[in-house]
Amino acid sequence: MDRNFMDEVIEEARQFTEKEIRPFAGDFEQNEQVPRELINKMAKRKYLAAPFPEEYGGLGLDPLYYGYLTEEIGKGCASTRALMTVHTSLVGETLLKWGTKEQKERYLRPMASGEKIAAFALSEPEVGTDAGSVKTSYIKEGNKYILNGKKKWITFGNLADIFIIIASEGKNISAFIAERDFGGITTKPIKGMMAGRAAYIAEIEINNLEIPEENLLGKIGGGFTFICNTALDYGRYSVAWAATAVAGAAVEEMVTYARHRTQFDQKIYKFQTIREIIANATTKYLTSKALCINAGNLRIQGSDEKVFQTTLAKYYSSKIAMEVTTDAIQVFGGNGCTSEYPVERLFREAKIFEIIEGTSQIQQEIISRYALSNFYRKKAKAQ
Repeated sequence: MDRNFMDEVIEEARQFTEKEIRPFAGDFEQNEQVPRELINKMAKRKYLAAPFPEEYGGLGLDPLYYGYLTEEIGKGCASTRALMTVHTSLVGETLLKWGTKEQKERYLRPMASGEKIAAFALSEPEVGTDAGSVKTSYIKEGNKYILNGKKKWITFGNLADIFIIIASEGKNISAFIAERDFGGITTKPIKGMMAGRAAYIAEIEINNLEIPEENLLGKIGGGFTFICNTALDYGRYSVAWAATAVAGAAVEEMVTYARHRTQFDQKIYKFQTIREIIANATTKYLTSKALCINAGNLRIQGSDEKVFQTTLAKYYSSKIAMEVTTDAIQVFGGNGCTSEYPVERLFREAKIFEIIEGTSQIQQEIISRYALSNFYRKKAKAQ
């Protein structure tokens, strides 16, 4: 893919975000929905299929530039960006990797055009981090599968037309492509969310949902090892950039505010304590972005390190997003505690990144195991 073309895509996305998304993010949250009109505009620009090959209606962006695009959209609105995580990464990229030719032909193009919105249905009322213990069940009857169960915290679940549903039969965990039009799927919006209020987060009731056997994704029993692990890896990469985006937006807000706010007859950026906060926040943001860039480049190369470095980037960026948005509120003072300014929303959104696509504690376990394996220095034998 031509680098100049990809640079143009990112610049266009930056301008699009500044005009169509960032000024209205607070309204989206208040109305508890990303407007369908905006989703259609994003689809027209092929943002919903940014990493898809051109043959499926995509832009063909490589992982690094897809990350840059995620950051630009994420700076404007976390809920709008969340559509790219679930629709484009969790579902779209997973279909690209594991879907049959017929499944790709049937679903990727309408997803690219925005005609169909997709969601990934894994978590349940009693199952979050322990993704291998899903209670939603399936049985085989003739040439179809029958699914029953409940899903919860499904981002864009209340809007979605297509779902990847993870279900179990005994110890076998499998993945299925379901359509709302199949019947047997009822969604209910979850209200009162701390963040992600515009992201159509839903509970899903699955009642005798009939799935044709050609809609099995991957193999029977491969739903966790292959489909979930692949999808969550794509999701972690997207969320790493998303958290970096929120940190970047918080730095922009605190710098802009510090250059305009006057206290004691001078702009507050002239106070050393404020400059220290800005310096530390900028360092954290750029370090987070560097980890994301490294993960993106490794994904392009197909390196064996790509999954671990993605985990590292997701852990660090989510931690940094929380720290930098906290600093931003400190710079804003009392004004930072009201919805009149965006840092209050950024602070709430940042916390979610420490939970979704694997909690920070789970990422710490993975990172610690890596360290214990790779950084152990055996003592030399005494002479």
